[in-house]
Amino acid sequence: MSTVVSAQQVSKRFRDVTALDDVSFTLEENRIHGLLGRNGAGKTTLMQIMTGQLLASSGRLTIDGRSPYENETVMSRVCFIKESQTYPQYFKVRHALESARLLFPGWDEDFAQALLADFRLPLNRQVRKLSRGMHSMLGIIIGLASRAPLTLFDEPYLGLDAVARHLFYDHLLTDYAEHPRTVVLSTHLIDEVGELLEHVLLLDQGRVLLDTTAEDLRGQVVTVAGPGSAVDELAAEYEELHREILGRYARATLRGTFGTAERARAKALGLDLEAVSLQDIVVRLTTAHARSGDATTTGTRKKETLR
Repeated sequence: MSTVVSAQQVSKRFRDVTALDDVSFTLEENRIHGLLGRNGAGKTTLMQIMTGQLLASSGRLTIDGRSPYENETVMSRVCFIKESQTYPQYFKVRHALESARLLFPGWDEDFAQALLADFRLPLNRQVRKLSRGMHSMLGIIIGLASRAPLTLFDEPYLGLDAVARHLFYDHLLTDYAEHPRTVVLSTHLIDEVGELLEHVLLLDQGRVLLDTTAEDLRGQVVTVAGPGSAVDELAAEYEELHREILGRYARATLRGTFGTAERARAKALGLDLEAVSLQDIVVRLTTAHARSGDATTTGTRKKETLR
């Protein structure tokens, strides 16, 4: 599988603020990548560099081996849908779609019309008069119908109700299966999209905190519950991300290798093993990183008394 996006020690500074700090990663083709992190983690800045809207202060980022900055050939293969997408004042929905049809060589007009019908978006309404949810729908339609080899969605669901959000997820997954391409999805609704993601890139304070497949990540983090002494014994061999205590009973979220032998040992200690959702994994890792104050260390012990 070939690499679509490659970042090597990319940093971006705005005067005295470092938005990205020595970021390195690769995104493989024909996968759905989750770009995750708290507000201010550097996600939007990274996407702006990926789409040629910003130039990195240092380091190198390429798409298909070439810089996207002021490169029309590269950008013709990229579609970036962002929360703050703006259009000319006079634009109606149909004008936005007509422009997209000209911009993207792989545009699918039939698919765009089908999406318009499913989202019930009025074709002749001015974009500036759309509700926030309808504005998001317009971006989603353009992003999906563009069929761009690299498509980026930055918080694409703002203002959408649960039905519309799941309509987006269903269309994304179905069309991705029929027309594979590289998708980058930046979102805070991790539980809703968790099953879609094949790869996770987690940023925190401008640095890469996690770069792995979603499958591997779920196998690396578990919660163990049982007698506190047994939890202590097992946790000593792992990176502990979180702990809760209720009397002699404890629950700890641990990160490490949990193969058949490790799980059998936990059972022998009288511990229950619980799966951890992708959203909880991201929360635990980010919180542990914030506590540590060290971008290379994600785990410190935290004990909380439940009352």
